[in-house]
Amino acid sequence: MSATPLNRLGEHKVLEHLLPLFPPSGDEVSLLLGPGDDCAILRRNEAWDTLLKTDALVEGVHFTPDTVPELIGRKALARAISDVAAMGGIPETALVTLFVHSSRCVEPLEGIYRGMAALAQEFDISLAGGETTSLPHDGLALSITLTGRVEHGCAILRSGGNPGDVLCVSGPLGGSFTSGRHLRFTPRVGLGRCLLHRNPRATAMMDLSDGLAADLPRLAQASGCGFMLDEEKIPCNPECDVQQAMSDGEDYELLIALPAEGADAACAELGLTRIGVLTPPGATPLPFSGGWQHFSSVPHSPES
Repeated sequence: MSATPLNRLGEHKVLEHLLPLFPPSGDEVSLLLGPGDDCAILRRNEAWDTLLKTDALVEGVHFTPDTVPELIGRKALARAISDVAAMGGIPETALVTLFVHSSRCVEPLEGIYRGMAALAQEFDISLAGGETTSLPHDGLALSITLTGRVEHGCAILRSGGNPGDVLCVSGPLGGSFTSGRHLRFTPRVGLGRCLLHRNPRATAMMDLSDGLAADLPRLAQASGCGFMLDEEKIPCNPECDVQQAMSDGEDYELLIALPAEGADAACAELGLTRIGVLTPPGATPLPFSGGWQHFSSVPHSPES
């Protein structure tokens, strides 16, 4: 059998090779949702489900070697919190794994953990422990495992959208790396909770980590829908054009599908921007392709 380089596949094709190798769950009652959304979901009790998320942060991919250590730690935890927010959940407990070469100094590592601790306090998250391990070559990486909770059966999934639902985003997009916003964003936990509890509630949601051009087709496909996008309505950060807003990634805003009835009121109340609609299958092509995809995208060079 011939070998296939990862850079010829890209992240999602790699996952198509790997995920079918997962064994069936031994407890279908406990595992409510496996791979394919922002978090996995486990049954906790009659009132709550547990959200489970893991995320990684790698030097040279997600931050540069000269990034302020406190901001590295903050971003590592904030990325995982953003995924819990996208399910309408509340973050609870984190484990941290640190990968670092032995030539590095301890003082920057202290800064990284101070940055995580400050954000954990802000969101009432317990840092429960983790692991440290050496790397055989120079470098630094972090992996965060985060649990959260959401009312039983109420998590907002990517797969809940319907034709006719209004597509919205929670804030302006683009230029996250060049501006440094990718290090300082605030996860939208409060907004996610509002979208879960309001009537009518959001039908589908995900966080925009890889860029609208990559993430919107994922949400539409998960919901069994197509989409129509009004590119003139996409909110862009001041220094960005529509292409950058769609393709840059690392925005950590929420992409939301809302029932058409009540969408205007939700946008006005919560500061959302309408950018399109879900349609029956057969999407209008995106005006711009792109977005981040591990193994095939060229790493950013952020100003940090």
